[in-house]
Amino acid sequence: MSRRRLPPLKSIRAFEAASRHLSFEKAGDELAVTASAVGQQIRSLEAWLGLSLFVRLPSKGVTLTPVGERYAASLSDVLDQLDEATARALKPETPRTLTVATVPSFASGWLIPRLGRLRERCPDLDVRVSVAPGRTDFAREDVDVAIRFGRGTYPGMRTDLLMEETFFAVCSAALLNDPQRPLREPADLRHHTLLHEIVDAVPDYTTWEKWLAAIGVEGIDTSRGPAFPHTFLSLQGAAAGQGVALATTVLIGDYLEAGRLVRPFPHEVKGAYQYYVVCPEATAERPSIAAFRDWVLDEARASGQA
Repeated sequence: MSRRRLPPLKSIRAFEAASRHLSFEKAGDELAVTASAVGQQIRSLEAWLGLSLFVRLPSKGVTLTPVGERYAASLSDVLDQLDEATARALKPETPRTLTVATVPSFASGWLIPRLGRLRERCPDLDVRVSVAPGRTDFAREDVDVAIRFGRGTYPGMRTDLLMEETFFAVCSAALLNDPQRPLREPADLRHHTLLHEIVDAVPDYTTWEKWLAAIGVEGIDTSRGPAFPHTFLSLQGAAAGQGVALATTVLIGDYLEAGRLVRPFPHEVKGAYQYYVVCPEATAERPSIAAFRDWVLDEARASGQA
């Protein structure tokens, strides 16, 4: 790795403060130094760069040069990130508490029902589950581990494949046994309401349209039917007899074992994405993170989903 060419941090702090206030005096008040000291640090930075960052005005004020404006805009974000990284580094590690971020359906359908076994295995480890539809930003969020749904390309991250998933149709037993509208083969879905999951932001997600095309069934209108923001909500709708939903091997939970849902036919389609356990490389071997990762991977293997 090539050696970084970085200017003095003290000069950077002085410049960034002065660029926000457009005043050496106000920057000095913020940094608890004199305006003269701020000016000296900025002159030192300008000499180091070989560039002028400020124009000194006759009224003793200052304004940024064009290059100074660009430099200040970039440095503000850099110093914010440095502040956040420092706060995380200074935060005492509490091995008893681990924050795991994931999507709502995975949390409710797979992770939370198994947390009791984690407590049996690691009684001193307390897990906080954070749910959000978007990708976790480890630099800005107080999260230790994420379980992501994607293709596994996460630069700078320790990434372990947790499980793959396949999609299949499910409905209530009452709907399956409806004598007026039997469900014996996928083509019979044309007589039933299809329940959908809203996945506009996930390209290539297995929707009813893609699922039916994959198994070679045509002539079914997949544009109709209620839509839900999460898989577990569409499964609840199916269990209540409102229609037929697409379930996955990962998110089906105990619906099949409990008899709340049944599979009307055996057809299934492999999804385009998998689930991964993800954390920054720098923290991957912390005892609490390693313990959780080992446990969740063992759970996936034990369930036959890894």
